Amino acid sequence: MKMLYQGKTKDIYDKGDGNYLLKFKDDVTGTDGVFDPGANTVGLSIEGAGRAGLKLTKMFFEKINQAGIATHFVDADIENATMTVKPAEVFGKGVEVILRYKAVGSFYRRYGMYCEEGQELDSYVEVTLKDDNRNDPLITDEALEMLGIMTKEEYTLLVDLTKKIGNIIKEELAKKDLELYDIKFEFGRVGADKHVALIDEISGGNMRAYRGSEYIEPLALEKIMLAE
Repeated sequence: MKMLYQGKTKDIYDKGDGNYLLKFKDDVTGTDGVFDPGANTVGLSIEGAGRAGLKLTKMFFEKINQAGIATHFVDADIENATMTVKPAEVFGKGVEVILRYKAVGSFYRRYGMYCEEGQELDSYVEVTLKDDNRNDPLITDEALEMLGIMTKEEYTLLVDLTKKIGNIIKEELAKKDLELYDIKFEFGRVGADKHVALIDEISGGNMRAYRGSEYIEPLALEKIMLAE
């Protein structure tokens, strides 16, 4: 298969049959060896993180599809840590959408003068550009439209889908006595009609989940969520 893209935590291949293949790695984002789902660099490698991330991604994408929300997910091969997906056209050179329920991470670092760490947030949505050289800058809906990255209508839909998907994830975590603090999504245009759909992954590597005051590491999160 032809490699199309080599990413921080996944590589993308063209299967030659109209679909793409995502190969999950054991690398996770962070800084100085400390995991941080909001970071834009690989901070460390955790053995088994790739398969763990794929297991959670498969579970969550199937639930999201069942809720009638469009995704690029087709199927997954856990043993080989790969996922088959529909091709997606990213917005611009890629955007990330962060959904925040608590004032932690980069939100608190930016706005700590106006909030307490861990303060409740009302499903706050932020959009950043995927641009490592500029530390993934925040961008407004007006700038997204002005720069031709997405339309106002696409932005409004993206925010609505983000909150609906986040609610599904939050409810699933709550069943295991876990609280979702924040989560990062990616979206793209899929199919001939270029409808907005959830792409990439949903795993412990792109969210912060806690049980009480205890942060749950990505591998531990997978074990808790998939335990019978």
